[in-house]
Amino acid sequence: MPEVIITYENLYEILRREKYRTELQKIDETFYQDVIKYLQEKTAILESQSKKQSIFASTEVEKTQTQLKNALKILKELYEKRENKIIQFALFCSRSNNAQDTSTMLPEEFALYSQLKETLDNYRVGILNNLLQNKLPLVNCIYPKDLKGEEKTDSLSIQLIKDIPEFVGPDLSVYGPFKIGEKQQLPKIIAEMLINTEQAKNETS
Repeated sequence: MPEVIITYENLYEILRREKYRTELQKIDETFYQDVIKYLQEKTAILESQSKKQSIFASTEVEKTQTQLKNALKILKELYEKRENKIIQFALFCSRSNNAQDTSTMLPEEFALYSQLKETLDNYRVGILNNLLQNKLPLVNCIYPKDLKGEEKTDSLSIQLIKDIPEFVGPDLSVYGPFKIGEKQQLPKIIAEMLINTEQAKNETS
């Protein structure tokens, strides 16, 4: 495969195509490596220009600094444009449940897409599919970490002292509805939230 030479002009062209076309655009698999090489070369040129003693040196330095700064802005915008397309694509694929062409994704982008789709699929099956079958949601929840960095996966037994409609917890899972007097074994973070808002009491207390 011939070596790809990245320039400021073709970086701008890559961004332009990504901005004005709906589909994720194909770029070389070595894009990241080529970009790093370009940035390193530009930085080396800037350092070399800064050491020169001439009436034109300051102009050259300013021009290179501006081009390097603009190149970084292009890379940020390009990443975010592609990121948004990948997120939308993962959502579409999860909803349609059909195999789609991912050939325009870089390997790192495909990893992002795969993880997004897997997460969306998990919650769609665990929440929506169960609800449509008149079942409570059931998903593999990821709970916030405590101050020690350990995941709060333990549960707590509580008794409801108020009627509680269905709600979405901080773990993005759906809970309820619950009836007054009902006893529930819930994740600790959810149970403590209900206790602290005086909607439930600790059954063990």
